[in-house]
Amino acid sequence: MMALVVHLKTVAHLRGKGDKIAKVTFRGLPFYSRVAENCEEVAHFNELFRWPIASRLDGNEMLEIQVYNYSKVFSNRLVGTFCMVLQKVAEEGHLELTETLIDDNNTSIKTSVNIEIRYQPMDGTVGVWRDGEFLDVPDDRDGVFTFETDSLLSGQSHGSGTSHGRSLQGSIPTFRKAGKGVFSAMKLGKIKSSKDDHRKGADEPAVLDMEDLDRKAIRLAGTLDPDTISLASVTAVTTNVSNKRSKPDIKMEPSSGRPVDYQISITVIEARQLIGLNMDPVVCVEIGDDKKYTSMKESTNCPYYNEYFVFDFHVPPDVMFDKIIKLSVIHSKNLLRSGTLVGTFKMDVGTVYSQPEHQFYHKWAILSDPEDITAGCKGYIKCDIAVVGKGDNIKTPHKANETEEDEIEGNLLLPEGIPAERQWARFYVKIYRAEGLPKMNTSIMANVKKAFIGENRDLVDPYVQVQYAGQKGKTSVQKSSYEPIWNEQIVFAELFPPLCKRIKVQIRDSDKVNDVAIGTHFIDLRKISNDGDKGFLPTLGPAWVNMYGSTRQYTLMDEHQDLNDGLGEGVSFRARLLLSVAVEILDTTSPEIISSSEVQVDSVSNISESATGKMEEFFLFGSFLEATMIDRKIGDKPITFEITIGNYGNQIDGVNKSSSRKKKKKDGDDEEDEDELIQNSSEDEADEDGDLASVSSTPFMRPVITDRNYFHLPYFDKKPCVYIKSWWQDQRRRLYNSNMMDKIADKLEEGLNDVQEIFKTEKAFPERRLRGVLEELSIGCSRFVTLANKDVNLAGRTKLDRERLKSCMREMDGMGQQARQIRTQVKKNTIKDKVKLAQNFLQRLRFLADEPQHSIPDVFIWMMSNNKRIAYARIPSKDILYSIVDEETGKDCGKVKAVFLKLPGKKGFGPAGWTVQAKLELYLWLGINKQRKDFLTGLPNGFEEVKAVNTGPGLHSVPPVSLVYNMKQVFQLRAHMYQARSLFAADSSGLSDPFARVFFSTHSQVTEVLSETLCPTWDQLLVFDDVELFGEASELREDPPIIVVELYDQDTVGKAEFIGRTFAKPTIKMCDEHYGPPRFPPQLEYYQIFRGNCTAGELLAAFELLQVGQGGRADLPPLEGSTDSERGPILPVPLGIRPVLSRYRIEVLFWGLRDLKRVNLAQVDRPRVDIECAGRGVQSTLIQNYKKNPNFSTLVKWFEVDLPENELLHPPLNIRVVDCRAFGRYILVGSHAVSSLRRFIYSPPDKTSNNWASAAKLMNGYMVLTNGFPQPRSSPSLSSRTFSRPAGDIIVNLDADPTIRKMDTFVKLDATSDAVVKVDMTEEESDKEKKKKKKKKKGVVEEDDEPDESVLDWWSKYFASIETLKETLKAQEAAQAEAEEREDLEIAAETADIKPDDLLPKGSKMKEKSKEKKSSRDKKKGHTADSAEKQRVKSKVDELVVYNKELESEFGDFEDWLHTFNLYRGKAGDDDEHALDDDRIVGRFKGSLCMYKLPLSEEVTREAGFDPNMGMFQSIPHNDPISVLVRVYVVRATELHPADINGKADPYVVIKLGKSEVKDKENYISKQLNPVFGKSFDIEATFPMESMLTVSVYDWDLVGTDDLIGETKIDLENRFYSKFRATCGISSNYSLHRYNVWRDPMKPSQILARLCKEGKIDGPHYGPGGKVKVANRIFTGPTDIEDENGLKRQTEEHLALTVLNHWEEIPRVGCKLVPEHVETRPLLNPDKPGIEQGRLEMWVDMFPMDMSAPGPAIDISPRKPKRYELRVIIWNTDEVILEDDDYFTGEKSSDIFVRGWLKGQQEDKQDTDVHYHSLTGEGNFNWRFVFPFDYLMAEEKIVISKKESMFSWDETEYKIPPRLTMQVWDADHFSADDFLGAIELDLNRFPRGAKTAKQCSLEMIRNEQDLPTISIFKQKRVKGWWPFVARDENDDMELTGKVEAELHLVTAEEAEKSPVGLGRNEPDPLEKPNRPDTTFLWFLSPLKAIRYLVCNRYKWLIIKIVLALLLLIMLGLFLYSMPGYLVKKLLGA
Repeated sequence: MMALVVHLKTVAHLRGKGDKIAKVTFRGLPFYSRVAENCEEVAHFNELFRWPIASRLDGNEMLEIQVYNYSKVFSNRLVGTFCMVLQKVAEEGHLELTETLIDDNNTSIKTSVNIEIRYQPMDGTVGVWRDGEFLDVPDDRDGVFTFETDSLLSGQSHGSGTSHGRSLQGSIPTFRKAGKGVFSAMKLGKIKSSKDDHRKGADEPAVLDMEDLDRKAIRLAGTLDPDTISLASVTAVTTNVSNKRSKPDIKMEPSSGRPVDYQISITVIEARQLIGLNMDPVVCVEIGDDKKYTSMKESTNCPYYNEYFVFDFHVPPDVMFDKIIKLSVIHSKNLLRSGTLVGTFKMDVGTVYSQPEHQFYHKWAILSDPEDITAGCKGYIKCDIAVVGKGDNIKTPHKANETEEDEIEGNLLLPEGIPAERQWARFYVKIYRAEGLPKMNTSIMANVKKAFIGENRDLVDPYVQVQYAGQKGKTSVQKSSYEPIWNEQIVFAELFPPLCKRIKVQIRDSDKVNDVAIGTHFIDLRKISNDGDKGFLPTLGPAWVNMYGSTRQYTLMDEHQDLNDGLGEGVSFRARLLLSVAVEILDTTSPEIISSSEVQVDSVSNISESATGKMEEFFLFGSFLEATMIDRKIGDKPITFEITIGNYGNQIDGVNKSSSRKKKKKDGDDEEDEDELIQNSSEDEADEDGDLASVSSTPFMRPVITDRNYFHLPYFDKKPCVYIKSWWQDQRRRLYNSNMMDKIADKLEEGLNDVQEIFKTEKAFPERRLRGVLEELSIGCSRFVTLANKDVNLAGRTKLDRERLKSCMREMDGMGQQARQIRTQVKKNTIKDKVKLAQNFLQRLRFLADEPQHSIPDVFIWMMSNNKRIAYARIPSKDILYSIVDEETGKDCGKVKAVFLKLPGKKGFGPAGWTVQAKLELYLWLGINKQRKDFLTGLPNGFEEVKAVNTGPGLHSVPPVSLVYNMKQVFQLRAHMYQARSLFAADSSGLSDPFARVFFSTHSQVTEVLSETLCPTWDQLLVFDDVELFGEASELREDPPIIVVELYDQDTVGKAEFIGRTFAKPTIKMCDEHYGPPRFPPQLEYYQIFRGNCTAGELLAAFELLQVGQGGRADLPPLEGSTDSERGPILPVPLGIRPVLSRYRIEVLFWGLRDLKRVNLAQVDRPRVDIECAGRGVQSTLIQNYKKNPNFSTLVKWFEVDLPENELLHPPLNIRVVDCRAFGRYILVGSHAVSSLRRFIYSPPDKTSNNWASAAKLMNGYMVLTNGFPQPRSSPSLSSRTFSRPAGDIIVNLDADPTIRKMDTFVKLDATSDAVVKVDMTEEESDKEKKKKKKKKKGVVEEDDEPDESVLDWWSKYFASIETLKETLKAQEAAQAEAEEREDLEIAAETADIKPDDLLPKGSKMKEKSKEKKSSRDKKKGHTADSAEKQRVKSKVDELVVYNKELESEFGDFEDWLHTFNLYRGKAGDDDEHALDDDRIVGRFKGSLCMYKLPLSEEVTREAGFDPNMGMFQSIPHNDPISVLVRVYVVRATELHPADINGKADPYVVIKLGKSEVKDKENYISKQLNPVFGKSFDIEATFPMESMLTVSVYDWDLVGTDDLIGETKIDLENRFYSKFRATCGISSNYSLHRYNVWRDPMKPSQILARLCKEGKIDGPHYGPGGKVKVANRIFTGPTDIEDENGLKRQTEEHLALTVLNHWEEIPRVGCKLVPEHVETRPLLNPDKPGIEQGRLEMWVDMFPMDMSAPGPAIDISPRKPKRYELRVIIWNTDEVILEDDDYFTGEKSSDIFVRGWLKGQQEDKQDTDVHYHSLTGEGNFNWRFVFPFDYLMAEEKIVISKKESMFSWDETEYKIPPRLTMQVWDADHFSADDFLGAIELDLNRFPRGAKTAKQCSLEMIRNEQDLPTISIFKQKRVKGWWPFVARDENDDMELTGKVEAELHLVTAEEAEKSPVGLGRNEPDPLEKPNRPDTTFLWFLSPLKAIRYLVCNRYKWLIIKIVLALLLLIMLGLFLYSMPGYLVKKLLGA
């Protein structure tokens, strides 16, 4: 037992008088001294502190002593600190010193401390225990020890307090056992004992922290309590690692590349504010390459779709999360044209998956146009997006009311922390050059070319392709170059911050046929940026990134090509690429910006050699100490191991000499290029060491056989070595910082595992371990901050290096402070939350530690045989990197590591990947050549170096080619294989025939095969003799090699099948040590068995390694001979190690078997159940005819068995069902293993405890639940009475009429959303339901009349209950948020070390934030208070309970006494971590178990009516068949998976129970994914034969068979027999008629009487004055009831019901009875296991047929919509903008008409006539529109039924919000009409119209939220002016006109009574409008047109023209006739 003991003697030279206290800390565990009171100069503490430690004391560990001034009231003030490094202590084991303290400012002060330190190492060189550590234990009467506490109590005299240990079961342990227990408890600093809190005053320091308990534990080291078992595989292998060995990786299989099922569901609800005029928008949803479209909505900017799309994928997670979800709105798309894009929104799937619940719900996506990045937002789409992987279930969040959701800004589709206004940014990816590319072509072609052309060409034509956010860019192709230089940049434009996380960079080889990837690298933007307020934009490099993929030899069909595409773990170095990334935010306002977001490729300037760092020579050394477990397939040929780093060391396919190579000489130093340096042969490798060639592979060697499966290489004393020199840029700093963070993270993870382990094994004080863990974390963080800030000015430091360093320092500093902070808050009750916080730290650390800029490539180890690469291991170079600072060194550097080689690529998936190809013990060291001198220091000592033969003289520093060990130790290994449990089922029978094979060094042995079991108890000791290990004895003792245990399933033919493997470390005894406590004999421990990445069971075993000294084996502790005669030569596990057994009795309740499937095609007819546990067992009676009655005739049987006292070691109990066939054959049907019996252990009831008070508390809690918010109504009286008379009767006072029930809510709930808005009921002349809205005027709430009971129906009750559910959830959320905020403030205050009320300025932000939060919360609170006020006035709607999950999960699966065990058969699937075993289930066994230690106390059996035959299962009903009427109510289904091509389904319900099946096919609901069924079904059934009810939802198809959408199964039998009484839910009130009628045939009083009788309790006694007494509790309640005729009469039913509703408060038998409820069950489809296909809301009532018949079923049929008619009269318009120019006059005018429709009924749109030629924008119409519609008042939706298309078979029902759209248009005759403006009014809440046209303005639309709104359903008739608006080019709203309209709503009956005509027609015609004369159509009445247009204006102009024309005619005539006349005259004719 190792321990460090510190003796704190005195503290001297103190200043001032006062109380002092000291705190001593080592390894993060602080101990406090007692308080030294009133000391003046010197404080005498004189105390011992001891730390038991599990790993050797390290020389650079610290001890810290702090001295405080102690104050009872204020916090202690630090006097000074003393820190010392324990190097000397570690070497000498003892040290005494006096040393001064230093204060906060690190200056030395006078005060000094005098201490003595002793360290007792493991090897027993110092005596075992000193200081009388073990006291003699006084034998207490009841086995409780008292002992001294060594002055641990503050301020009390020495040893005055006493404390209790654990009570030991009867006997006092022997010394040996004690030691053993202590050791395993101490191994991880785990403590045993319970702390007595009452002794520690609130103001005393936590003195009782640790040391007393440790001592207590050591002295008492008591019984083997459960602490002593830990999951050793997590702890033993990973802890006590000394300096020579590092821990192996337990998980083997690569998890990343395997495809998984994903389902992405997207609901597009609606779009708003789309930019563009009068568009017909369609939404396109695109994921990857899959596209789906919504239907088209005509001429609207705010279409309502509510369409649901589902995409199914089967791809690896990485591929899935990189896919882009793209939502785009396209306008006017049809068959012929693709439409124009309005805007798009992009996000990757990973972003959605990382959201809480993996979904965005009811959020608005902002659309932007990628073609025009200067423009702003193009509109919004409201949608839900959810990504479901296997095993995720999506919870639909409760929805806030719609008004909250409609606020777009607050509900944007963006992850938290991303601003709403995202800016465009350019992402520059610069590609400079690449090196080390592999051949991508065969050499034959090359030789042909060479013959023709005469020159050698490089066989690769590379180019780089970059993909980001769905866009691709490529560089140019560099022909024939292994070292291409591109110097190009690829520019993406994308919104910032981006919603796509990864940039994919791929080097590809250009080829005529198809291009293939050479290597792929992903850049995760989260790792290269920081979004904090001191963050930085994404930036990277210039830096080299290394690419890994398939092996380098070129083959035409590369089987590992996937690896080059970035799927799975690369198995070889492919190339490295120099690139950089930068982001620039664009200022979109600047004019010279390119507006398109197309990808651009430009060239960039070259970059200098040194930009990426200075070239350094690195040295890699490796030594193979052992190569075992080599797979037998390759065991026949010689084997060599090759180590490579980059292309260095790779001999077969590494180097490609580049043809264009020229020697580069720079500044005179000889910079040779790397490829030359690789060649072993190259002679010119001059070096300061002389010629040193690399040796990268071990010599060939033929393997030797180990056993039938594995071979090993005979390396015995000669260990081969390899070494490689390589040249890389020196960027070690990056790796060092990474290493430091990784180490902190590893430590944290280990600590958290321990804490989990303590939880799991229910040990004491997990909080202490957690405090230690957090302390370690904070120390680690501060150490990081001091170390990381070095080498800042190295060459090649990029911007990312600097920024990352800053942000890591900040984060680590913050984390350290938070850890300290949380450490102070760790209490017993908060520990779970704090562990969660610590886990967040862990994730954060791992994230930070991952360095995005690579430097040195990873190291690969390949096993080669026959010049082929067989198997590999990949070791990150940072893990083996050396640094002079210890924290920075890689975790495996200079240590021996067990490395398991695996098959490359896809070969490594599945079973092939689990088998080890080879196990190496490997030593690796990588560092700069200059620091090489230490490279051998970590090897086990005792070797001589063997140098290569040809090295010249004097080269002493040449590394060795092999090591020869001359020190050899001989050991004997004893493997105590006790048992295994919960193994993997490897045979078709569902069982396995397991045996274990143990490997140690080159030896292996197997246990015997146990057939047909998953829980074998081998109880076998395997002895390995003559195990030779090389190295020094002491080192081996510290750090033995690991033991590998593999479990196999033996098959009669063929090879044994692998089940799983685990690792262990043996406990070692050297020959000079004593074999005895505390370490020996070793303790059995559980080791987790892994199969790939999944767990496959646990192994309980112990391993000891004993050194064989000179005396040979005779000196070893003797082996007990073979005691088991029947087991032959097998040795059992010896007595000291096997567990201590006690006698237990196990009683089994056999109830029945259910749902047994066929075995070998034959039905099961006569089954029997065999129960077996630890070799004993019992059989049930035979069921004679399974078909007729599957229950057992004898119910209870028992057997006795010896089990370990430690519950954690209990073996599993096996349940097997066999079928008895003819001729005495038995066939196994199925089996079940109960792995833990703990839940079946019987504990006698505690008679003494008086739990009334807690019940009273509970009751008050219950009130809170029922009322939705707490009301201190009856609680004061209740609690005061409770405590005033605890023993007497307790009065539970329930008001007769709880005044504050929920509102009489009618709630709007559409089937599509669950959005709920409070709607109250009012009564009108027509008794119709009406929505009430609070008036905002002067804060007056207008009261409505009481709702009429006759209007209320079951749906009123249902909606009111849903509202309550929402409010409860909301209240819980608010409370949680408040608590979180309080904690935040506390933390902020504490970190600033001030009181919360005076936060510093740096906290002010926090304060404001919280103020905002608070104010919003207060608003909410105000709102609820308000509603509460209102509710008092209202009468109430009775409610039921709506569970948003299955009823089973609320009531513990109804397994209160009857448990269901699934029976399995068949091989387990290896599918994934969540291997779904459902398909292996072959039936169910119903029964129960009860186990207890013998003998049992008398009082149990003495109780009255105790039936000895029933044992512990008293008062259980008989299991004879019973007939039951089952009534199933199906309310509705939500979010069904679409089953038809159109993205919809036609669902109907099918109910199956036993043989009977009810199909409701004719009532299918057309094209609906959220159908409301509202049906009840009655089925008669006989239990137990028909007890599994299946409710399925099918999709109706016109042709073909109907498809199953999903189904849910309910076990009715468990419900029927449960004491929770799930047969018929108990409602909250008793009434005889109307909607809330009592459903159960038994009245409440009868139920109560029956429960009292069954529970054997006194009562019920009804007293006068409305009281009832049950088992000394008194309940009060009302006593009269009203019948149908309104007459009152007396009844006791209310009283009885009150008791039933509070039945859980009745002592002993009380439990919550199932209330009247609706449960929500997920629908599952067997074809898509684990993925929800929708949900079904329903409930089931059951009535035994032997009782009176129940009444008729409640009517829950869906509410029918009510027929209304909306009459809209368009009177006038005004100020309509003028569109047209007049042909003649050029005047502006418009030909106005108004169009109107109700949303969803566009095809029924109506137009007014045209007011032609309006010159002022005024139009007069007097035109009436009439819109009939069906309206669901409760849901505020219009119901429309219409055929979707001409091909539709039937009408589809849609529910859409009632919105009236009015548009104003300009009529054109020869072209399309022009749209001018529109307004949309939501008929439930729209702004009141203005009185006059003047008052009507744009503000009515803009400030809609602030204006008072009205509802047409309330007002009935409204008249006023409303504005028409349209959007201009800049996307601003502009006023385009005003309309005076009158809206009048009438019901269908009223419409019939007073009909009206359309337009201006009869009946009730409107008069013609008085239009000005100018309004007509010119080509219809031309004369009028001339009169108006021509005559008026141009009268004079026309006259002038006419005159001028006449003149012209005259002139013409004159000119025409003049020549003739002239001739006549001249000729004188």
